Amino acid sequence: MRCSIKELLRGDGVLPFSCELDPAELEFPSILRYESPLTAKGTIRSSAGLLTLTGETRVSLRCICDRCGREYDREAVEKLDTVLVTEHQDEEDPDVFLVQDDCVDLDEIITTAFVLGLDSKTLCRPDCKGVCPRCGHNLNDGPCACRPEADSPFAVLGQLFNAEE
Repeated sequence: MRCSIKELLRGDGVLPFSCELDPAELEFPSILRYESPLTAKGTIRSSAGLLTLTGETRVSLRCICDRCGREYDREAVEKLDTVLVTEHQDEEDPDVFLVQDDCVDLDEIITTAFVLGLDSKTLCRPDCKGVCPRCGHNLNDGPCACRPEADSPFAVLGQLFNAEE
């Protein structure tokens, strides 16, 4: 969605915005499906020649935990805080977006904020214990029946005592 900011380029002012995007094209291995559209609300403000876009994005997700493999629901909320420029100074800066033909591409800004705000690992909870590497039991449901491994280099000697019995 392109938003005209022609009036803001002439002087100080505030322009509120609200939009909804279909996130179906945004595919990530840990996101099974989007339960709601990606929504954004905020304002574009011109003050002393500086254009800023602030607000937040919100979407409901069905994810899969990267540690234990369990499905869970999550609401992802990301803050929008962006500078809008008429000429790029640094092409690599993800917090600066270009104004073209007196318009701002809200889809690009919202999508970029969402993607950059995603966690590199999605966890069902911060203290997720994962699964047992030997039997695959989900350790969040309690301990598994596997015998603990000894970390000592002398653990091999324990096999000698078991062989004599």
